[in-house]
Amino acid sequence: MNKIKCIVVDDEPLAISLLESYIWKVPFLELVFSTENPIEALEFIQNNEADLVFLDIQMPELTGINFMKILGDKLKYVLTTAYSEYALEGYEHNIVDYLLKPISFERFYKSALKAQERFVFNENKEDAHFFVKSSGQQHRINFENILYVESIKDYVNIRTSEQEYIVLDTLKSMEQQLPDHSFVRIHKSFIINLNQIKNLGSKKVTLISEQEIPIGESFRMNLLTKIK
Repeated sequence: MNKIKCIVVDDEPLAISLLESYIWKVPFLELVFSTENPIEALEFIQNNEADLVFLDIQMPELTGINFMKILGDKLKYVLTTAYSEYALEGYEHNIVDYLLKPISFERFYKSALKAQERFVFNENKEDAHFFVKSSGQQHRINFENILYVESIKDYVNIRTSEQEYIVLDTLKSMEQQLPDHSFVRIHKSFIINLNQIKNLGSKKVTLISEQEIPIGESFRMNLLTKIK
C-alpha cells in the first residue's frame, strides 16, 4: 500500500505544528499540505491528490462539518476537537476517528492505525462481488447487479436486477462492504448503485429499473458530489 497522503486543517498554529510532527513520525503517513485556512485546503484538494484530512471542527471561516459537506465522500477524516461529541449523521462512513485535544502521540498513532486499516480494507474490497447469507444459504452477489440496499428493522434487503436477498445486517455495515466509487447512501434507509441511476430529482432518484428511491435532506450534498 502507498503512503496515506495527509492534510492538516486547523485554525491554531500550535495544533498544526503538533500534528505535523506526529505525521512525520509515522512511516505510512505522508504530509502533503497544512493550513490554518480551510478555504486554502479546499483549493489544494481540487488540484492535488490527498487521502486523509486531520480536520478541526470549530473554525471561524468554515466549520469542519461544512468542510465535509463540500467535499462529500472524496476523502476520509480524523476530526480534532476540544469537544467530546458531535452529531454527524450521514458522515459516519467518512470519519475514521475523533481526536480530543490535547492530543498525545499514543492516541494519534492509534488513530493512524485505524486509518491504515480503513484504506487497506477499501483496496481489498475492489473485488467485483461479495457473499451474503440469506434464507440459510450463502449467495454470491456481483456488485454491478445491485440496484439498491434498503434497511428494514434488523435486516437489509439487497435488491438486485434478478431478485432480492433479506440479510440479517445493518445498513452501516453494508455501506462499509460496498465499493465507495459505485455506491452511495442517499437516505437513512437506502444505499443505491450510482451506475443504476436513470433520473435524479430534487427529492428522489429513479433507477433504470424504474424504482423510485427517496433522497434524505442530510444526504443530498454527498450524492451530488458523487455524481459530478
